[in-house]
Parts: sequence; C-alpha cells; structure tokens
Amino acid sequence: MKAERWIVQSLDLNQVLPELSAPEDAAGRYLQIWRKSLPLGQLWLPREILPLRPAELAREAARAVAPAVGDRLFDHGFRAPLPVRGENPARDRTADYASLANLQKPLLQLDGISTRSPLPEATVSVIVCTRGRPEDLRKCLASLVQLDPPATEILVVDNDPADVRTRAVAAEFPGVIGLAEARPGLSRARNTGIRQARGDILAWTDDDTIAHPEWIGAVRAVFSDPAISAMTGLVLAGSLETHSQVHFERDFGGFNRGFRPLTFDVRFFSEMKDLGLPVWRAGAGANMAFRRDVFGKLGGFDERLGAGAAGCSEDSEYWYRMLNAGLNIRYDPRAVVWHFHRSDHESFRGQMEEYMCGHVAALLFQYEKFRHVGNLRRLFLSLPRYYWGMLTGKLQGGERGTLGREIRGCLRGILHYLTTRNQPASSDH
Repeated sequence: MKAERWIVQSLDLNQVLPELSAPEDAAGRYLQIWRKSLPLGQLWLPREILPLRPAELAREAARAVAPAVGDRLFDHGFRAPLPVRGENPARDRTADYASLANLQKPLLQLDGISTRSPLPEATVSVIVCTRGRPEDLRKCLASLVQLDPPATEILVVDNDPADVRTRAVAAEFPGVIGLAEARPGLSRARNTGIRQARGDILAWTDDDTIAHPEWIGAVRAVFSDPAISAMTGLVLAGSLETHSQVHFERDFGGFNRGFRPLTFDVRFFSEMKDLGLPVWRAGAGANMAFRRDVFGKLGGFDERLGAGAAGCSEDSEYWYRMLNAGLNIRYDPRAVVWHFHRSDHESFRGQMEEYMCGHVAALLFQYEKFRHVGNLRRLFLSLPRYYWGMLTGKLQGGERGTLGREIRGCLRGILHYLTTRNQPASSDH
C-alpha cells in the first residue's frame, strides 16, 4: 500500500546539515527551513529523490530560501507577489539572484532580524475560542503559557459551556481566564473575547494550534509600525499523517501564505475590489492580531459568519471592512503557529463545504454593504468557471474528491445569506 504520510521536520540553517535518508513508511519528508527563529522556506522531498547528502540538501535549501532571504536583504527584486493587475510596488519584479549570490554570508546578515519587539510595553491579550476539543486545547494552552515574552493575558472563550471538559482544561493553567459564550458561533465567541480583553493588541489563535515560543514578540514587532492596524502570521502544518492532511496542505495550500512579508493596503484594495478581491490572501484567523481601537471604529465580527453560522470567512470579511476603511494589514511570517489539519476524510470534506458556504455568504454580505461588483463577479463568474473547469477536466488541480461538497457549500452560502440578511451583524461592544 502506498504511504500517505509525510514526515514533518525542521531544518535549521544555523546547524550542521544532516544526511536525509529515505523513509520506509512515508511518502517523503516535508522540511520547514529556519535560520534560528526566522522561518525562510519549505521543501517537499518525495521518497524517490532521497537520500540526500548534506551538500545536495544545501543546494535544495538554498533554492527554497532564496526568495525570502533576498526579500529581507534587498529593497528590490524579491518582493512577494500580490494578485493584482497594473503596477503595484508589492508585486514581484525580476529577482536579482546575482546580487544575492554575490553577498558575503547572507545568512549571517539575517541574524539582525529579530522576532522580539522594540515596544515591550505593548500589552497583548491572546484569545482562544474553543468548542468541545479539550485535548487540542490542552496542547494549545501548554504552548501559550511558555511564550517568551509572555502574553499579558490568555483568555479561553468556551462556546459550549455545558461541556465541563473545556473548563477543566483551562483550570489546569494558572492565570488563564475562562469565559463562557453559550450562543453558538465562532464570531460570537470572538466578540465575547473582544469585550473582556484588556490588551492594547488583541491576538487570536485556534484551539488546534501550538504557538512558536517567540510568537508574541513577533506580533508586537509588527505593531511597532504605527501604519499597521492588523496583522497575520505564518501558519505551518503541524502534522501530515493522513491523506486528508496532506491533501489540504499541498493541493489546497493550507493556511501558509509564504515566507515573505506582505502589506495589504488601499492600493491593493482599489485595484482589486471590482475584480473580486482575494482578501483571504491576507492570512488565516488561526494567527491574527488587531489594535484594540479597530473594533471601536468598525465594530465586531459579523455573527452571521464563522464556524457555527456560515462555516468560515468571519476573518476575511473583517479584513475586507478594514481595507475599505483605508486601514493596513500586514502579513509577517516571523509570527508562527503550527496548525493540525483535519485528519479524517469525512471531516475534511465537511470542512471544505463549510469553507465555501462561508465564503459565498461573505461575498453577498460584502456586496450588500459596499456595492462592490467584484463580489458578484467572483460568485457568479469566477467560481462557476472554476468548478466547471474542474468538473470537465480543463483545469488540473490534483485529486479533488471534495468538489461535490464544495459546490453544495456554495449553494448553502446563498441560502444562508437569504435567511440571515436581516439579522444584526454583531453585538455591541
């Protein structure tokens, strides 16, 4: 039987490179490449090309990290691409690999890039919304209480207070604040966290993640730029043990938005809003943070969206609102969490249906609020064209056993919008 799992391992370029053997019981090795605490790239090494000697591994790693290294060390030539048309300073230009090759010890020059914040006085509230996953929550909290520097406070919002297991897990960690939100829905739980948190910065991660020890320092560092109102960070795969986990990470892209910083600003928004703004490119709700005053300006998360309502997109809908208001969002891969994807196939199929339900509902809510035709263009032109291409084989995207569920999710999203459009979007703060 063909092996499905991939071995997830870290490769620190500050250490002597190992020889990588070919695993007998795995499809290959998935390497997350670092320079100390700075993530630089990734490598998918199938079993067929292994083993690799250290010199061969060094060549593969150099190609994988060159874009991120060049982006950090140059002001030109290595800018990460954004899905926009026209001249945008955040888009890639011709990569100046010759200049990178001529640098003396480029990795040593990266050591001055720290994840630690120049603003240690900024207070950060970490909010974890959870529902019925006590073992996942325990692992998440175990990582959060070890953060260095520490969070100002850690709040757990229990979205199913009748399940006493969650309360018991939160009580295992001194100082963790347990909150109850009996009304189901991730957005409601997020809004409860906003009302109770005391920090200058409100940061979220999911209960099925673990955080890098320097996560808070990296979050604070982003907000040292006063022009940034919100940020997202790098979400790496924590485990690739099953076909569903590998499929989500490789074929769907997971939650990883790359290893180069990106700023999503008014120019990005204005160029794309009539074409179908890919606001989800900004990051993932499993690793995001906001200045507190943003919620005073724009209100809370839309409670008609998110898990327990329309499935997802409460995060991307909020970023859409921010960009429309002229606020900047920064994606910075220095802030790292590991996410553990759904491991069984049926849960994964259901997840993809929920994602499309939330995505379509968010498009309609955004159009209703702002009248930007790009939302309708994506819903009634781009998505049908994409799914028709997948169904007829004109588009190649690997094995896509979730197509039927995704299309059903799109139809559910339209129905969800029609049945909830007159409900209030969020609670007061």
